[in-house]
Amino acid sequence: MGRLETNDWIVLNDIIYLIYSTKDTEEMQRLFLERIRKEISYDAADFFLADCEDPNKLSQGVTVGMRSDSALKYDELDYNRDIRCSGRSMVYRSSDTIPDERRINTPYYDKVYRANDLHYSLQMMIGYEGRFLGLITLYRKKAGGDFDYYDIFTLDVLKDHISLSISKRLSAEKLSEVFDVDGFVLKYSLTKREAEVLRHIIRRQDNVSISKELVISMNTLKKHERNIYKKCGVKSRMQLFKLLSRGI
Repeated sequence: MGRLETNDWIVLNDIIYLIYSTKDTEEMQRLFLERIRKEISYDAADFFLADCEDPNKLSQGVTVGMRSDSALKYDELDYNRDIRCSGRSMVYRSSDTIPDERRINTPYYDKVYRANDLHYSLQMMIGYEGRFLGLITLYRKKAGGDFDYYDIFTLDVLKDHISLSISKRLSAEKLSEVFDVDGFVLKYSLTKREAEVLRHIIRRQDNVSISKELVISMNTLKKHERNIYKKCGVKSRMQLFKLLSRGI
């Protein structure tokens, strides 16, 4: 396995930054596949998240170089599907999980790999605290050769960052969907500006991002935060999240 050079680490740091800083999840998925190509060559790729209603299924994905969403359509046929049960983040090659002579005769290989003129794959299983969150797959044609241990190591460096980011995004989306923000605002008599700040806090944005989006100074933002905490009877974001999770 080759060594990561200075330029490689610069690219990886750039990818880690976009994993956390890109607000739109679908845009983050797209940018990740675009940037990782600078370190790991591939012919096609996809990045799917777990379905909210059935976490063993895939949904909400971004694909590159695929003729269709075949990986999503035939997901139930995936010969590596059982690995998801662990809920752990891991990186592996398909050639390491099932012998090639068996793999090429599976319905999944036929519908996804052969249909797209692909043969090899490198996958990142995304999990956090025992929960399956998604799957990233990089594909190569047979002529391109299998992925090597440098490629595995590169994805392994990123897997915990992806897992943490996706976990936070899903938690924030779930809280935003189930929580009655307007009711909370009325109950605690929050001003219009405090309500705007609260909505950004619920999305787990940091103060720098919130101040930029609302075009207010950091001191003004902190003043709004203090007012929210005082009205709600809490002293920190963590206490506020606990209050939000209990509902009104």
